[in-house]
Amino acid sequence: MSKVIVVGGGASGMMSAIAAADAGNEVILLESNEKLGKKIYITGKGRCNFTNASDIEDVFEAVVSNKKFMYSAFYTFTNSDVLDFFEKAGMPYKIERGNRAFPVSDHSSDVIKTLEKSMKSKGVKVFLHTFVSEILTEDYFENEKSKYIRKIIGVRLKNGDVLNCDNVILANGGNSYQTTGSDGNGYKLAKKLGLKVTDIRPALVPLVTKEGYIPFLQGLSLKNVSISIFNGNKKLYEDFGEMLFTHFGISGPIVLSASSYISKYLPGELKAYIDLKPALSAEQLDKRLLREFDENQNKQIKSIIPHILPNKMSSVFLDLAGIDENTVINSITRQQRENMVNVMKHFPMTIIDTRGFKEAIVTQGGVGIKEINPSTMETKKVKGLYVVGELLDLDALTGGFNLQIAWSTGYLAGSSIID
Repeated sequence: MSKVIVVGGGASGMMSAIAAADAGNEVILLESNEKLGKKIYITGKGRCNFTNASDIEDVFEAVVSNKKFMYSAFYTFTNSDVLDFFEKAGMPYKIERGNRAFPVSDHSSDVIKTLEKSMKSKGVKVFLHTFVSEILTEDYFENEKSKYIRKIIGVRLKNGDVLNCDNVILANGGNSYQTTGSDGNGYKLAKKLGLKVTDIRPALVPLVTKEGYIPFLQGLSLKNVSISIFNGNKKLYEDFGEMLFTHFGISGPIVLSASSYISKYLPGELKAYIDLKPALSAEQLDKRLLREFDENQNKQIKSIIPHILPNKMSSVFLDLAGIDENTVINSITRQQRENMVNVMKHFPMTIIDTRGFKEAIVTQGGVGIKEINPSTMETKKVKGLYVVGELLDLDALTGGFNLQIAWSTGYLAGSSIID
Protein backbone atom coordinates (compact mmCIF):
# COMPACT_ATOMS: atom_id res chain seq x y z
CA MET A 1 0.00 0.00 0.00
CA SER A 2 1.42 3.37 -1.05
CA LYS A 3 0.96 6.52 0.97
CA VAL A 4 -0.47 9.32 -1.18
CA ILE A 5 -0.74 12.99 -0.29
CA VAL A 6 -3.08 15.13 -2.39
CA VAL A 7 -2.33 18.85 -2.23
CA GLY A 8 -5.57 20.77 -2.87
CA GLY A 9 -9.20 20.10 -2.08
CA GLY A 10 -10.88 21.30 -5.24
CA ALA A 11 -12.47 19.25 -8.00
CA SER A 12 -9.32 17.56 -9.31
CA GLY A 13 -7.93 17.05 -5.80
CA MET A 14 -11.00 15.36 -4.38
CA MET A 15 -11.39 13.15 -7.45
CA SER A 16 -7.69 12.24 -7.24
CA ALA A 17 -8.11 11.25 -3.62
CA ILE A 18 -11.16 9.11 -4.35
CA ALA A 19 -9.45 7.31 -7.24
CA ALA A 20 -6.22 6.77 -5.30
CA ALA A 21 -8.13 5.32 -2.37
CA ASP A 22 -10.09 3.09 -4.74
CA ALA A 23 -6.74 1.79 -6.02
CA GLY A 24 -5.91 0.60 -2.53
CA ASN A 25 -3.72 3.43 -1.27
CA GLU A 26 -3.59 5.27 2.03
CA VAL A 27 -4.66 8.80 1.10
CA ILE A 28 -4.33 12.14 2.88
CA LEU A 29 -5.78 15.32 1.36
CA LEU A 30 -4.38 18.68 2.45
CA GLU A 31 -6.41 21.84 1.86
CA SER A 32 -5.26 25.35 2.77
CA ASN A 33 -8.82 26.73 3.04
CA GLU A 34 -11.24 26.29 5.91
CA LYS A 35 -13.43 24.04 3.75
CA LEU A 36 -13.26 21.94 0.60
CA GLY A 37 -14.44 22.90 -2.88
CA LYS A 38 -14.63 26.69 -2.50
CA LYS A 39 -14.32 27.21 -6.24
CA ILE A 40 -16.87 24.48 -7.00
CA TYR A 41 -19.26 26.31 -4.69
CA ILE A 42 -19.33 29.44 -6.86
CA THR A 43 -19.25 27.62 -10.21
CA GLY A 44 -22.22 28.23 -12.49
CA LYS A 45 -23.50 31.04 -10.25
CA GLY A 46 -23.81 28.59 -7.39
CA ARG A 47 -25.51 25.85 -9.41
CA CYS A 48 -22.34 24.08 -10.62
CA ASN A 49 -22.38 23.00 -14.25
CA PHE A 50 -20.27 19.96 -13.30
CA THR A 51 -19.77 18.44 -16.76
CA ASN A 52 -21.17 18.40 -20.28
CA ALA A 53 -23.22 15.50 -21.68
CA SER A 54 -22.21 16.02 -25.32
CA ASP A 55 -20.47 13.31 -27.36
CA ILE A 56 -16.88 12.86 -26.21
CA GLU A 57 -15.67 14.19 -29.59
CA ASP A 58 -17.45 17.48 -28.84
CA VAL A 59 -15.83 17.56 -25.40
CA PHE A 60 -12.43 17.33 -27.08
CA GLU A 61 -13.36 20.19 -29.43
CA ALA A 62 -14.20 22.41 -26.45
CA VAL A 63 -10.63 22.16 -25.14
CA VAL A 64 -8.73 25.31 -26.14
CA SER A 65 -5.16 24.47 -25.10
CA ASN A 66 -3.44 21.11 -25.73
CA LYS A 67 -6.51 19.00 -26.46
CA LYS A 68 -4.44 16.05 -27.76
CA PHE A 69 -2.84 15.70 -24.34
CA MET A 70 -6.27 14.89 -22.90
CA TYR A 71 -6.80 11.74 -25.00
CA SER A 72 -5.94 9.20 -22.27
CA ALA A 73 -7.57 11.17 -19.46
CA PHE A 74 -10.87 11.76 -21.27
CA TYR A 75 -11.18 8.16 -22.42
CA THR A 76 -10.14 6.75 -19.03
CA PHE A 77 -12.80 8.77 -17.21
CA THR A 78 -15.32 10.12 -19.70
CA ASN A 79 -18.08 12.63 -19.18
CA SER A 80 -20.51 9.68 -19.09
CA ASP A 81 -18.39 8.18 -16.29
CA VAL A 82 -18.65 11.46 -14.39
CA LEU A 83 -22.44 11.46 -14.69
CA ASP A 84 -22.57 7.83 -13.52
CA PHE A 85 -20.23 8.55 -10.61
CA PHE A 86 -22.40 11.33 -9.20
CA GLU A 87 -25.67 9.51 -9.82
CA LYS A 88 -24.45 6.31 -8.13
CA ALA A 89 -23.11 8.40 -5.25
CA GLY A 90 -26.62 9.72 -4.65
CA MET A 91 -26.67 13.02 -6.55
CA PRO A 92 -29.31 13.08 -9.31
CA TYR A 93 -28.55 15.41 -12.21
CA LYS A 94 -30.35 17.14 -15.07
CA ILE A 95 -29.24 18.18 -18.55
CA GLU A 96 -29.97 21.71 -19.73
CA ARG A 97 -29.35 23.76 -22.87
CA GLY A 98 -26.01 23.07 -24.48
CA ASN A 99 -25.88 19.62 -22.80
CA ARG A 100 -24.77 21.24 -19.56
CA ALA A 101 -25.18 18.97 -16.53
CA PHE A 102 -26.36 20.36 -13.17
CA PRO A 103 -27.44 18.82 -9.87
CA VAL A 104 -31.23 18.47 -9.83
CA SER A 105 -31.22 20.58 -6.67
CA ASP A 106 -29.43 23.47 -8.45
CA HIS A 107 -27.07 23.59 -5.45
CA SER A 108 -23.33 23.35 -6.04
CA SER A 109 -22.99 22.31 -2.40
CA ASP A 110 -24.46 18.94 -3.38
CA VAL A 111 -21.50 18.30 -5.70
CA ILE A 112 -19.10 19.03 -2.83
CA LYS A 113 -21.08 16.92 -0.34
CA THR A 114 -21.11 13.99 -2.76
CA LEU A 115 -17.33 14.13 -3.15
CA GLU A 116 -16.81 14.50 0.60
CA LYS A 117 -19.08 11.57 1.30
CA SER A 118 -17.25 9.42 -1.22
CA MET A 119 -13.84 10.31 0.26
CA LYS A 120 -15.04 9.54 3.77
CA SER A 121 -16.43 6.16 2.72
CA LYS A 122 -13.06 5.25 1.22
CA GLY A 123 -11.05 6.29 4.26
CA VAL A 124 -9.45 9.45 2.86
CA LYS A 125 -8.11 11.63 5.68
CA VAL A 126 -8.75 15.35 5.14
CA PHE A 127 -6.84 18.15 6.86
CA LEU A 128 -8.04 21.74 6.42
CA HIS A 129 -6.08 24.97 7.08
CA THR A 130 -2.98 23.06 5.99
CA PHE A 131 -0.57 24.89 3.69
CA VAL A 132 2.17 22.97 1.84
CA SER A 133 5.35 25.02 1.43
CA GLU A 134 7.62 22.41 -0.16
CA ILE A 135 7.57 19.02 -1.87
CA LEU A 136 10.41 16.85 -0.59
CA THR A 137 12.42 14.54 -2.85
CA GLU A 138 15.58 12.49 -2.80
CA ASP A 139 17.85 11.07 -5.50
CA TYR A 140 18.42 7.35 -5.88
CA PHE A 141 19.71 4.73 -8.30
CA GLU A 142 16.85 2.68 -9.77
CA ASN A 143 19.40 0.16 -11.02
CA GLU A 144 23.11 -0.03 -11.83
CA LYS A 145 22.64 1.12 -15.42
CA SER A 146 20.34 4.04 -14.64
CA LYS A 147 21.14 7.62 -13.76
CA TYR A 148 20.05 9.22 -10.52
CA ILE A 149 16.26 9.44 -10.29
CA ARG A 150 14.43 11.90 -8.08
CA LYS A 151 11.53 10.49 -6.12
CA ILE A 152 8.97 11.83 -3.69
CA ILE A 153 9.60 11.34 0.02
CA GLY A 154 7.14 13.78 1.58
CA VAL A 155 5.90 17.34 2.00
CA ARG A 156 6.85 20.17 4.34
CA LEU A 157 4.03 22.25 5.79
CA LYS A 158 4.09 25.97 6.47
CA ASN A 159 4.44 25.31 10.21
CA GLY A 160 7.58 23.26 9.54
CA ASP A 161 6.05 19.82 10.04
CA VAL A 162 7.04 17.09 7.57
CA LEU A 163 4.64 14.42 6.34
CA ASN A 164 6.26 11.39 4.72
CA CYS A 165 4.70 9.77 1.67
CA ASP A 166 5.43 7.81 -1.50
CA ASN A 167 3.40 9.91 -3.93
CA VAL A 168 2.17 13.49 -4.17
CA ILE A 169 -0.66 14.70 -6.39
CA LEU A 170 -0.44 18.45 -6.96
CA ALA A 171 -4.00 19.70 -7.38
CA ASN A 172 -3.96 23.17 -5.88
CA GLY A 173 -5.42 25.03 -8.82
CA GLY A 174 -4.44 27.90 -11.08
CA ASN A 175 -4.50 31.64 -10.50
CA SER A 176 -8.16 32.53 -11.07
CA TYR A 177 -10.65 33.40 -8.33
CA GLN A 178 -7.79 33.79 -5.86
CA THR A 179 -10.15 34.23 -2.92
CA THR A 180 -11.01 30.53 -3.28
CA GLY A 181 -7.40 29.55 -2.64
CA SER A 182 -6.14 29.44 -6.23
CA ASP A 183 -3.24 31.70 -5.35
CA GLY A 184 -0.56 30.32 -7.65
CA ASN A 185 1.24 28.31 -4.93
CA GLY A 186 1.08 25.21 -7.13
CA TYR A 187 3.25 26.92 -9.74
CA LYS A 188 5.85 27.79 -7.08
CA LEU A 189 5.96 24.20 -5.85
CA ALA A 190 6.31 22.92 -9.42
CA LYS A 191 9.09 25.37 -10.29
CA LYS A 192 11.05 24.41 -7.17
CA LEU A 193 11.05 20.85 -8.50
CA GLY A 194 12.41 21.98 -11.87
CA LEU A 195 9.16 21.70 -13.80
CA LYS A 196 8.60 24.17 -16.61
CA VAL A 197 5.63 26.48 -16.05
CA THR A 198 4.38 28.34 -19.11
CA ASP A 199 3.19 31.95 -18.90
CA ILE A 200 -0.23 32.17 -17.29
CA ARG A 201 -3.10 34.37 -18.47
CA PRO A 202 -6.70 34.90 -17.39
CA ALA A 203 -9.18 32.98 -19.55
CA LEU A 204 -12.98 32.88 -19.73
CA VAL A 205 -12.87 36.46 -18.53
CA PRO A 206 -14.82 39.65 -19.39
CA LEU A 207 -13.14 42.09 -21.77
CA VAL A 208 -12.39 45.81 -21.41
CA THR A 209 -13.22 48.13 -24.32
CA LYS A 210 -11.89 51.55 -25.26
CA GLU A 211 -14.94 53.43 -26.54
CA GLY A 212 -16.77 55.85 -24.26
CA TYR A 213 -20.17 54.87 -25.61
CA ILE A 214 -20.06 51.26 -24.33
CA PRO A 215 -20.85 52.18 -20.67
CA PHE A 216 -24.09 53.82 -21.88
CA LEU A 217 -25.22 50.32 -22.88
CA GLN A 218 -24.46 48.83 -19.45
CA GLY A 219 -26.83 46.01 -18.53
CA LEU A 220 -28.02 45.41 -22.08
CA SER A 221 -28.03 41.73 -22.99
CA LEU A 222 -28.06 40.70 -26.64
CA LYS A 223 -29.15 37.29 -27.95
CA ASN A 224 -28.54 35.74 -31.35
CA VAL A 225 -25.73 38.07 -32.32
CA SER A 226 -22.29 37.28 -33.68
CA ILE A 227 -18.92 38.78 -32.77
CA SER A 228 -15.75 38.96 -34.83
CA ILE A 229 -12.38 40.00 -33.39
CA PHE A 230 -9.37 41.06 -35.45
CA ASN A 231 -5.69 41.73 -34.89
CA GLY A 232 -5.05 43.99 -37.86
CA ASN A 233 -6.45 42.09 -40.83
CA LYS A 234 -6.17 38.70 -39.11
CA LYS A 235 -9.44 37.31 -37.75
CA LEU A 236 -8.72 35.84 -34.31
CA TYR A 237 -12.20 34.72 -33.34
CA GLU A 238 -15.81 34.54 -34.48
CA ASP A 239 -18.85 33.14 -32.69
CA PHE A 240 -22.63 33.37 -32.41
CA GLY A 241 -24.74 33.56 -29.25
CA GLU A 242 -25.36 35.81 -26.25
CA MET A 243 -23.37 38.73 -24.85
CA LEU A 244 -23.69 41.53 -22.33
CA PHE A 245 -22.57 45.18 -22.20
CA THR A 246 -21.05 46.32 -18.89
CA HIS A 247 -19.68 49.53 -17.38
CA PHE A 248 -16.16 48.50 -18.46
CA GLY A 249 -16.81 46.68 -21.73
CA ILE A 250 -18.39 43.36 -22.67
CA SER A 251 -19.12 39.99 -21.10
CA GLY A 252 -21.47 37.04 -21.62
CA PRO A 253 -20.98 33.56 -23.13
CA ILE A 254 -19.49 34.42 -26.53
CA VAL A 255 -17.23 37.07 -25.00
CA LEU A 256 -15.90 34.74 -22.30
CA SER A 257 -15.16 32.12 -24.94
CA ALA A 258 -13.45 34.73 -27.11
CA SER A 259 -11.16 35.72 -24.25
CA SER A 260 -9.57 32.27 -24.22
CA TYR A 261 -8.43 32.76 -27.81
CA ILE A 262 -7.36 36.41 -27.68
CA SER A 263 -5.93 36.99 -24.19
CA LYS A 264 -2.37 36.44 -25.42
CA TYR A 265 -2.74 39.60 -27.55
CA LEU A 266 -3.78 41.71 -24.55
CA PRO A 267 -3.20 44.33 -23.31
CA GLY A 268 -3.22 45.92 -26.72
CA GLU A 269 -5.83 47.00 -29.26
CA LEU A 270 -8.01 44.49 -31.09
CA LYS A 271 -10.86 45.57 -33.33
CA ALA A 272 -14.19 43.85 -32.67
CA TYR A 273 -17.50 44.00 -34.51
CA ILE A 274 -20.93 42.79 -33.48
CA ASP A 275 -23.37 41.69 -36.15
CA LEU A 276 -26.66 42.65 -34.52
CA LYS A 277 -28.67 40.92 -37.26
CA PRO A 278 -26.63 37.90 -38.40
CA ALA A 279 -29.68 36.16 -39.88
CA LEU A 280 -30.19 38.98 -42.38
CA SER A 281 -27.92 40.12 -45.19
CA ALA A 282 -27.14 43.82 -45.68
CA GLU A 283 -29.55 43.85 -48.62
CA GLN A 284 -32.35 42.30 -46.56
CA LEU A 285 -31.75 44.79 -43.76
CA ASP A 286 -31.89 47.68 -46.21
CA LYS A 287 -35.25 46.45 -47.51
CA ARG A 288 -36.56 46.21 -43.97
CA LEU A 289 -35.47 49.76 -43.24
CA LEU A 290 -37.18 50.96 -46.42
CA ARG A 291 -40.44 49.35 -45.28
CA GLU A 292 -40.16 51.02 -41.89
CA PHE A 293 -39.41 54.35 -43.58
CA ASP A 294 -42.39 54.04 -45.94
CA GLU A 295 -44.75 53.37 -43.04
CA ASN A 296 -43.40 56.16 -40.83
CA GLN A 297 -42.30 58.91 -43.24
CA ASN A 298 -43.27 61.85 -41.06
CA LYS A 299 -41.93 60.52 -37.77
CA GLN A 300 -38.54 61.11 -36.21
CA ILE A 301 -35.93 58.42 -36.81
CA LYS A 302 -35.62 57.65 -33.09
CA SER A 303 -39.22 56.44 -33.04
CA ILE A 304 -38.58 53.41 -35.27
CA ILE A 305 -35.30 52.18 -33.74
CA PRO A 306 -37.16 50.11 -31.08
CA HIS A 307 -38.81 48.23 -33.99
CA ILE A 308 -35.36 47.09 -35.09
CA LEU A 309 -33.01 47.14 -32.08
CA PRO A 310 -33.27 47.28 -28.26
CA ASN A 311 -34.40 50.77 -27.26
CA LYS A 312 -31.32 51.22 -25.05
CA MET A 313 -29.14 51.15 -28.18
CA SER A 314 -31.03 53.95 -29.94
CA SER A 315 -28.85 56.97 -29.12
CA VAL A 316 -25.52 55.15 -29.47
CA PHE A 317 -26.62 53.47 -32.69
CA LEU A 318 -27.75 56.72 -34.33
CA ASP A 319 -24.58 58.54 -33.23
CA LEU A 320 -22.46 55.85 -34.86
CA ALA A 321 -24.56 56.09 -38.01
CA GLY A 322 -24.10 59.88 -38.03
CA ILE A 323 -27.80 60.71 -37.74
CA ASP A 324 -29.46 63.14 -35.34
CA GLU A 325 -32.17 61.26 -33.42
CA ASN A 326 -34.72 64.02 -34.17
CA THR A 327 -34.26 63.77 -37.95
CA VAL A 328 -37.56 63.22 -39.78
CA ILE A 329 -37.52 59.93 -41.65
CA ASN A 330 -38.51 61.37 -45.04
CA SER A 331 -35.31 63.43 -44.99
CA ILE A 332 -32.97 60.47 -44.36
CA THR A 333 -30.51 60.13 -47.23
CA ARG A 334 -29.50 56.89 -48.92
CA GLN A 335 -26.01 57.24 -47.42
CA GLN A 336 -27.43 57.59 -43.93
CA ARG A 337 -29.57 54.49 -44.48
CA GLU A 338 -26.49 52.59 -45.65
CA ASN A 339 -24.68 53.81 -42.53
CA MET A 340 -27.46 52.35 -40.40
CA VAL A 341 -27.16 48.99 -42.13
CA ASN A 342 -23.39 49.05 -41.75
CA VAL A 343 -23.57 49.75 -38.01
CA MET A 344 -26.11 46.96 -37.53
CA LYS A 345 -23.83 44.51 -39.33
CA HIS A 346 -20.56 45.89 -37.90
CA PHE A 347 -21.20 47.51 -34.51
CA PRO A 348 -17.62 48.63 -33.65
CA MET A 349 -15.55 48.29 -30.51
CA THR A 350 -11.87 48.20 -29.55
CA ILE A 351 -10.85 45.54 -27.01
CA ILE A 352 -7.88 46.72 -24.96
CA ASP A 353 -7.57 44.24 -22.07
CA THR A 354 -9.17 41.54 -19.94
CA ARG A 355 -10.56 42.06 -16.44
CA GLY A 356 -7.71 39.96 -15.05
CA PHE A 357 -7.46 36.95 -12.78
CA LYS A 358 -9.90 38.32 -10.19
CA GLU A 359 -12.76 37.84 -12.67
CA ALA A 360 -11.34 34.97 -14.75
CA ILE A 361 -13.12 31.63 -14.52
CA VAL A 362 -9.98 29.66 -15.40
CA THR A 363 -6.25 30.09 -15.90
CA GLN A 364 -4.60 29.60 -19.28
CA GLY A 365 -1.05 28.25 -19.12
CA GLY A 366 0.59 26.41 -16.24
CA VAL A 367 2.74 23.33 -15.78
CA GLY A 368 3.86 22.38 -19.29
CA ILE A 369 2.31 19.21 -20.68
CA LYS A 370 5.71 18.02 -21.94
CA GLU A 371 6.63 17.60 -18.27
CA ILE A 372 3.80 15.08 -17.77
CA ASN A 373 3.14 11.50 -18.88
CA PRO A 374 -0.35 11.81 -20.42
CA SER A 375 -1.15 8.15 -19.66
CA THR A 376 -0.72 8.56 -15.90
CA MET A 377 -0.36 12.31 -15.13
CA GLU A 378 2.98 11.52 -13.44
CA THR A 379 5.82 13.97 -14.01
CA LYS A 380 8.75 12.74 -16.06
CA LYS A 381 11.36 14.37 -13.84
CA VAL A 382 10.16 13.28 -10.39
CA LYS A 383 8.97 9.74 -9.68
CA GLY A 384 5.77 9.71 -7.65
CA LEU A 385 4.78 13.31 -8.42
CA TYR A 386 1.52 13.85 -10.30
CA VAL A 387 0.01 17.13 -11.53
CA VAL A 388 -3.70 17.52 -12.30
CA GLY A 389 -6.47 20.01 -12.99
CA GLU A 390 -6.11 23.73 -13.60
CA LEU A 391 -2.49 23.68 -12.51
CA LEU A 392 -1.69 22.16 -15.92
CA ASP A 393 -1.47 24.08 -19.20
CA LEU A 394 -5.01 23.01 -20.11
CA ASP A 395 -8.20 25.02 -20.45
CA ALA A 396 -11.54 24.77 -22.23
CA LEU A 397 -14.65 26.74 -23.09
CA THR A 398 -17.59 27.27 -20.74
CA GLY A 399 -20.21 24.55 -20.43
CA GLY A 400 -18.76 22.13 -17.87
CA PHE A 401 -15.67 21.30 -19.92
CA ASN A 402 -13.09 22.69 -17.49
CA LEU A 403 -14.51 20.64 -14.65
CA GLN A 404 -14.41 17.60 -16.93
CA ILE A 405 -10.66 18.22 -17.34
CA ALA A 406 -10.40 18.31 -13.53
CA TRP A 407 -12.36 15.06 -13.03
CA SER A 408 -10.55 13.20 -15.81
CA THR A 409 -6.99 14.21 -14.92
CA GLY A 410 -7.65 13.68 -11.21
CA TYR A 411 -9.13 10.24 -11.72
CA LEU A 412 -6.33 9.18 -14.07
CA ALA A 413 -3.63 10.27 -11.62
CA GLY A 414 -5.24 8.61 -8.60
CA SER A 415 -6.03 5.35 -10.36
CA SER A 416 -2.47 5.18 -11.77
CA ILE A 417 -0.92 4.87 -8.30
CA ILE A 418 -0.86 1.13 -7.82
CA ASP A 419 1.66 -0.34 -5.41
